[in-house]
Amino acid sequence: MANFDLMRQLAKPEGGKMILLILDGLGGLPLEVDGLTELESATTPNLDRLAREGSNGLSIPIALGIEPGSGPGHLALFGYDPLFFDVGRGALEAAGAGLDLREGDVVARGNFATIDQNGLISDRRAGRISTEQGEKACASLAEITLPGVELTVKEVKEHRFAIRLRGQGLDPRILDTDPLEVGKAPLSAEPMSEAKNDPAAQHTAALINAFLEQARVKLASHHPANFANLRGFAGDPALPKFQDVYKLNAACVAVYPMYQGVSRLVGMDVIETTAHDTPLDEFQRVEANWDKYDFFFVHIKYTDSRGEDGKFAEKAAVIEQVDAALPALLDLQPDVLCVSGDHSTPAKLMSHSFHPVPTLIWAPQRHMRDRVTSFGEREALAGALGQFSATDLMPLLLAHAGRLARYGA
Repeated sequence: MANFDLMRQLAKPEGGKMILLILDGLGGLPLEVDGLTELESATTPNLDRLAREGSNGLSIPIALGIEPGSGPGHLALFGYDPLFFDVGRGALEAAGAGLDLREGDVVARGNFATIDQNGLISDRRAGRISTEQGEKACASLAEITLPGVELTVKEVKEHRFAIRLRGQGLDPRILDTDPLEVGKAPLSAEPMSEAKNDPAAQHTAALINAFLEQARVKLASHHPANFANLRGFAGDPALPKFQDVYKLNAACVAVYPMYQGVSRLVGMDVIETTAHDTPLDEFQRVEANWDKYDFFFVHIKYTDSRGEDGKFAEKAAVIEQVDAALPALLDLQPDVLCVSGDHSTPAKLMSHSFHPVPTLIWAPQRHMRDRVTSFGEREALAGALGQFSATDLMPLLLAHAGRLARYGA
């Protein structure tokens, strides 16, 4: 990972402006052995130009052969070794929903679900209810009271919400209550095996079970969202902050709450977006805030969504949409523009995959121009950056922006 002590020593508060543009799930695979990937098949004159003029390579999000989740993938891009900084999904969801986390808090991600008259789950996502329906169901859950703790419930998006317990003697080492299958009853909250005899974990599990018991009553009138499952129990990860480590005033432009959450956890400001923002809308939000920040993390979600849906052509179309909007960022004349992804999501596999992610760094004053002629997986193999750990990306960006002092005499 980025050596944070070294970064604190060498990072300079002045230097070039940087944009990290992340196309979620960017990497792909050809549908046929000798075919093209989604990125290779897309028409991308702007990305190809940046690839020709800049440095290219393939980033490895976690380790060779390891399939990354979105949270760990983004932490790696920000220089945090996800094997060391193990941030629970609940913390990402809670931060994304705007809940602040303090030492001792316990948070979790919630999914509204449908249960039948026998108490068995018939739909784990409650028919993917609208966000408006989710807000009404959350309002009912917020009426629940638990002894000795402050309970906060916040809608995230559609069937997803987050909860926060604040009080004394809490422990996040709690197993998920979602059985992950329909036709089964929701699980009771229990301490993890290593915490089964810990009084704080036992106390927290009892509070969660009391919450779920009351939730069954409160949600009875909210069909199909007549129950809730909880996952990813977590506490405050207390991550080192961007300003402290990298001397950067950083901002996030992202549509999905989870990516806003991981940005908040590392100390970025989150620029307001709407659920319907296009890539061009997001880029225009960067433009509107250009003078306020040194570093912009810009997140594009739908490359990943189309890959998970197995929609090869649609994923390529999202890449083309980003490419068409790219002049809006280039017109800002950033000193460094990096394009990459948090992981690969090949439409062929309909899931995240272990494959390294194509990455380009365009920094006219400092990049090493290589012989790559277009932006794609196989072209990147021959690039100047080679294959590198995603946790090394931030030091590379700082160096290309002239924001690292020399080490030693």
